[in-house]
Amino acid sequence: MMPDYDFSGKVAVITGASHGIGQCTAEMLRRSGAHVCTIDVNGSPYYKGDIADKAVLEIFAEKVIADYGHVDFLINNAPPLSKGISSASYEDFMYAMQVGVTAPFYLSKLFQPHFAEHAAIVNISSSRDRMSQPETESYTAAKGGISALTHALAVSLAGKVRVNSISPGWIDTGGNTYEGPDAVQQPAGRVGVPEDIASMILFLCSDQAGFITGENICIDGGMTRLMIYHGDHGWTLTDK
Repeated sequence: MMPDYDFSGKVAVITGASHGIGQCTAEMLRRSGAHVCTIDVNGSPYYKGDIADKAVLEIFAEKVIADYGHVDFLINNAPPLSKGISSASYEDFMYAMQVGVTAPFYLSKLFQPHFAEHAAIVNISSSRDRMSQPETESYTAAKGGISALTHALAVSLAGKVRVNSISPGWIDTGGNTYEGPDAVQQPAGRVGVPEDIASMILFLCSDQAGFITGENICIDGGMTRLMIYHGDHGWTLTDK
């Protein structure tokens, strides 16, 4: 069970909220009493738009302020495009940066004069900010960028807004059940679910996290702490 947060009257902005972590976070915030303003390219109850577009960000921010007058929580969750060096064009890579880094920066800038006292920004990075699989350059670079943007904003907005990021590992957003190697390879013994990340988002927005800013919290079931050597526990490396 999640803690009993009371966010009555708080205004939360969430990007990429049509499914998965964003949708789960929006639902949990609503249950806690917050007004939730979502934006998603695939549509959302509040606003539909592509956050790679500067004009869309400006119109969206104007609407939020016109409707509520201030912002308490900004959750930059929209996922960037994932393509690798073999398939990503220049335009693909730039689009990933626009969604994954530029939009979080610009929304923070647009809302800067309107953040309420004790406001919080939570950026969703990824454990890909420190580890990679082949052909993931656009996604990985964007996630590394938002991790660095987090501590830069935390310093620039010190005393006004706390800024933290979360780096999820494998989070299943499709309601699947994973058993066997998929589960037991992870020190936590299972694949993550959206609630694992949404619960941390709510904590970081709450006054209980009032002394936490500029941090990146990795929630990945321990996978980035697991050292793997050829021959250990059935792991083998086969040359290409």
